[in-house]
This record gives sequence, C-alpha cells and structure tokens, in this order.
Amino acid sequence: MNKIIETLKNHRSVRKFTNEPLTDHQIKEIIESAQCASTSSNVMAYTIIGVTDSALKQNLYEISGHKHVKTSAHLLLFCADLHRIHHLEENPDENPDYLNNLESTEQFMVSVIDATLASQNAAIAAESMGLGICYLGSLRNNIRKFNDLLHLPQHVIPLFGLAIGYPDHQPDIKPRLPMEAIYHENTYRPFEDQKSYIQKYDETITDYYASRSSNNRIDTWTNQMKRKFAIPTRMDVSSFVQEKNMNRK
Repeated sequence: MNKIIETLKNHRSVRKFTNEPLTDHQIKEIIESAQCASTSSNVMAYTIIGVTDSALKQNLYEISGHKHVKTSAHLLLFCADLHRIHHLEENPDENPDYLNNLESTEQFMVSVIDATLASQNAAIAAESMGLGICYLGSLRNNIRKFNDLLHLPQHVIPLFGLAIGYPDHQPDIKPRLPMEAIYHENTYRPFEDQKSYIQKYDETITDYYASRSSNNRIDTWTNQMKRKFAIPTRMDVSSFVQEKNMNRK
C-alpha cells in the first residue's frame, strides 16, 4: 500500500486538538493543495475563507455548537462562488442568457462540486502532515447568520467548514458500508441486491459502537438513518440559495 492510499484509509474525524498552531507554510501548502483539485471547465467556482478572528470563531461556534470550531488550530470555510463569474460580464443584467446560465441548477452544482473537491484536497494535504481534520456541515444550522458573518455577496453560498489541527486524541476508524453496496458496475443495482450488505454493515457498526474507546452505544446504521431522515433538517437552505440568485433555473 503506498503512502497516499494509507493516508486515505487512515482517515478519521478529529474533534479534539492540542494548542499547537499551524505554521504559515503549512496553511499555504494546504490551500495550494486545495487549489490543485479538479474543477469543471477551469471555472474554480469556490472561495476559501480562513478564520483567525476569535470573535468570529465564537459566533460560528454558536451556530455550530461544536467546540472544535473554536479549538482547532485553523478553520477553513468553503463557499460555492459564482460572484467572480457574474462580474466578468460587464453588463450581466443586459445579457439574459448569461444570467440564466449563472443562476441555473447546473452551475450551482458545478460550484458545490468544485468547492467540495477543493476541500477534500485540503483535508488530504492536512492529514498527510500528521494533522487531524473534521468537516463542519453544522454551520448551516443557521445559514443566513453564517452568510452574514462572512459578508458574502450575491452568487456566493457558505457550504461548510473544515477544522484542522494537531490531534489531541486518536479516534477509532469508523467502518464503512461494504464496497458491494457502494460500487455498481454498468447499471444501478436494485435495493434488494444491496440489502444483505446493509444488514452485514449493521452488524459491523453495532460491534464498532459497542467496542470503541469512547461514546459507546448500541445502534445500527439503518436505525440511525431512519431517525435522521424522519426529522426535517435545515429546510430553509433551499429558499436561501435562491435568494442568493443561485439554483433558480
């Protein structure tokens, strides 16, 4: 197994960090690695915001509720960004085709995918340095406040955060669904063909929760998903995105 694959397979979410700061060189390497991610048609439809202000971290913590928003050595925020593209056209309001394309679902998807690919490059770069990372979708708990704290203009959507730092603990690696449930060849396999692999995974994840070093519990993946999707979550995001003139067409 080469070092890159070993790093990928050793991934875990780290939520407790030491007080050791990152160097400017480390941050630069992480951002430059993020920028090397694949991007659709070289649009680079994303922006990364690094948070160094303690008051801003506190406000973001109040949205998220997770302490590692404040305690990580560095916090990166990833945004879907078509604002630059909007302003490349000198008279966008006089060019309806330009605006229709800019505000389409397709371009919204491009911007979200671009930002996500960049963030994963950043995460892998950080982990290759021996750092820990944790994604923070919880910042969308109040997406309007998240947006306002960053003073984001039209055509920019705040997506998630990435907490980075030196691990203060070594969480167990959480098992994943069997490959047979995720990887299909040539056509999508019906749910009935996946069911046995999901049942097998339920047994695996139950053993994991029972034996892990902290936060033990009895649970299955199936029951987790049923609980999660039974409760409407962040249903305001759709209207917010359209208010930012994205995903409207």
